[in-house]
Amino acid sequence: MPIQPQVQNFAIDATLVTDLVAQYGSPLLMLDCDQVRDQYLALAEALPGVRLHYALKPLPHPAVVRTLLQLGACFDLATSGEIALVREQGVPAECTIHTHPIKRRSDIADALEYGCQVFVVDNLNELAKFREFAEQAEVLIRLSFRNSEAYADLSKKFGCSPADAMSLIRQAQHWGIRVKGLSFHVGSQTANADKYVAAIQACKQLMDDVVAEGLPALSCLDIGGGFPVSYASNQVDIRAFCAPINAALAELPETVQRIAEPGRFIVAGAMTCVASVMGQAQREGRTWYYLDDGIYGSFSGLMFDMACYPLRTLKTADEVYPSVLAGPTCDSIDVICDAVELPKLEDGDLVITRMMGAYTSATATDFNFFKRATTVVLNEVIQLHQAEFGS
Repeated sequence: MPIQPQVQNFAIDATLVTDLVAQYGSPLLMLDCDQVRDQYLALAEALPGVRLHYALKPLPHPAVVRTLLQLGACFDLATSGEIALVREQGVPAECTIHTHPIKRRSDIADALEYGCQVFVVDNLNELAKFREFAEQAEVLIRLSFRNSEAYADLSKKFGCSPADAMSLIRQAQHWGIRVKGLSFHVGSQTANADKYVAAIQACKQLMDDVVAEGLPALSCLDIGGGFPVSYASNQVDIRAFCAPINAALAELPETVQRIAEPGRFIVAGAMTCVASVMGQAQREGRTWYYLDDGIYGSFSGLMFDMACYPLRTLKTADEVYPSVLAGPTCDSIDVICDAVELPKLEDGDLVITRMMGAYTSATATDFNFFKRATTVVLNEVIQLHQAEFGS
C-alpha cells in the first residue's frame, strides 16, 4: 500500500467549498494562482541570478502559465502539446527550452517552428538528429547523477557520464552543432542540496576540460528541478536549502548563464481537491467510504509519486471511527487510505485534500468512465463574483 494521507485540521472556507460544489459538482480541484505566484517568487528569491523555467508537466494549466508569464517566468517544454499550450497563452518562444532528451524529428520541427531553439540531448543517436537543424538549434548535454534518495531518480532514465558528454561535445563540434552548455536533474523531491552541489562541481570541471581542449566554451548550466516541498504541516525553508547551491554556482565563470526547471515546488500547494461520498459499507469493523475521486483520478500520486496529502472532512465531531477511503472505480487497488480515523459521514458529505497541485489532474485518467475532477480557478471565480456583486 502506498503512503497514507494524513488527517489535518487545516483551515478551509466551508461556504466557498459547498457553493463551488453546488455550482460545478464534484469531484473538484480548486486552483489558487496566488499560491503559484508566492512559490515562484520564493524560489526566485532563494536562487538569485538563476533563470527559472517552469516545467509544465506537473500542472499544465493555462491559468498557471498566465500567472507565471506575468511574473517574467520562462518555461521548460517537453512535448508538442506543451508547445501548443504556451503558444496559446502568448509565451514568447525565446523564453522556452525543450528539455526532453529523446525526441522524434517532428518534435524538433514543431519546437523550431514555434521558435524554441535550445534542446537537450544525452546520447549520440539524439545528437545526430540535429545535423539537419544545425543552423537553427543549439543543444545542452544532459549529465546523469544518480540519486537513490530521490522519490524519482530521473538520472536512471536520462543523462550520460562526464566522459561520454565530452565525446558528444567533440562530435557536435565535428558536425557543426552548437553546444550551449550542460544540464542535469538530481531527481524529484531531493531532500539534500549536496546532490546539486556535487553535480554543479562536476559540470564546472567538465566546462574547464572543454576549454582546456580548445573547444568552444560552454555558456549555460541547467540545474534542473527537484526542489522539495513538504506535504506535512512543516514547510521547507527554501532559502536555507538553496544556500549551498548558490555557493556552488558562484564558482562558475560569470559568463555562464544559470537556469533551473522547477515544477512541483511551484504548484504542489496550489490546488485543493474536493470529493463527495458516493456510498458506504461496513467491512471487517471499519466503515468504507467510496468517493467520486480516487487512484485513477486526482490521487494517482499515491501510487507513483510518494505524495502524502493532508485531508479533512467538513463535518466535525468529538468521536471518530476506523475508516477507509476508497475511489469510485471497480478496481480493488483504487483505495486512497485504508487506515484513517474519521467522524461518521453521510452520503454526499465532502472530503477535502490539500497539496494536490502536482501530478494530480495532469496524470488523472478516465478509467471506468468516471469523469476527472473539474478544475476551478479560484482567482477567476472571486473576480467574477466581485464584478457581479461589487464585493
